[in-house]
Amino acid sequence: MIVTLIILCEVGFWVLLAGGLALRYWAKMPRASVAVLLCEPLLEVVLFVVTAIDLKNGAEPDWKHGLAAVYIGYSVALGHYTVKWVDVRVAHRFAGGPKPVKPKYGWPRALHEWKSAARWVLAAVIAMALLQGAIWYVGSDGETGSLRAWQQKMLWVIGINLIIAGSYTLFPKRVPAPGPGEQDADRPLTKA
Repeated sequence: MIVTLIILCEVGFWVLLAGGLALRYWAKMPRASVAVLLCEPLLEVVLFVVTAIDLKNGAEPDWKHGLAAVYIGYSVALGHYTVKWVDVRVAHRFAGGPKPVKPKYGWPRALHEWKSAARWVLAAVIAMALLQGAIWYVGSDGETGSLRAWQQKMLWVIGINLIIAGSYTLFPKRVPAPGPGEQDADRPLTKA
């Protein structure tokens, strides 16, 4: 039941996102769009409540309950960013909006990677907190090994994201040198 609900929440997230963006850009109804997009957090609330009820009714905690916590953590920490990311691309593709810009070099890229890492760390911390709440809720009587395994996976997520962001800080990607016949962006072309 939990796996089905996770799948339904994921599908619901994308359906609400598509519906909200369709209302914004094709139907020209921005307020209705915002209302639809604000329904997305309700999916996480439903998943959280059903997971808690499932555990309360005596279900043994397993990987499905851990996955629900991870999904909620992702949605809370990265859901808004995901909506903005898709919105910018839809606006560019279908509504004449500006081209999405992702910094490629130097400190701006490192800063971008640190912001991304912060979102993932927040998602992992939220998931770990929910998992810990489930462990306390189940108590010492129940089998909580699968929930603890998910907590360890979230520590890996934190570590990997910090390593990636740190690597862009310590070893920043440099702007490639101009090739033959290309103008250096810093110097105007002069005739000899």
